[in-house]
Amino acid sequence: QVQLVESGGGLVQAGESMRLSCEASGRTSDIHAMAWFRRAPGKEREIVAAVGWNGEVAYVRDSVKGRFTISKDNAKNTLYLQMNSLKPEDTAVYYCNADPVTITTTGGDYWGQGTQVIVSS
Repeated sequence: QVQLVESGGGLVQAGESMRLSCEASGRTSDIHAMAWFRRAPGKEREIVAAVGWNGEVAYVRDSVKGRFTISKDNAKNTLYLQMNSLKPEDTAVYYCNADPVTITTTGGDYWGQGTQVIVSS
């Protein structure tokens, strides 16, 4: 089993930055791909960005391109999401996701508990 724990959420003002972290533990050798998803109030969960095993960026959502950066530190078993120029529409619960093979639009096998991000206007 793989456990994922997110941190770094909170309340920020529009235009500010925030970094989310996701620390993986357990059978981390099982992880091949990782991603960030989010669920905004009243909306479906959506994929934000994804990386492969060696950290290559596999996907970035159009609405966050140029503002969000996904990265991975294999030595620390940690996934990051650097979010700059935040907008109120980025308000959501952000989830870390991992899978032994790949990440689809519905997510891989392992999920974190989520961290709330609120962007005030």
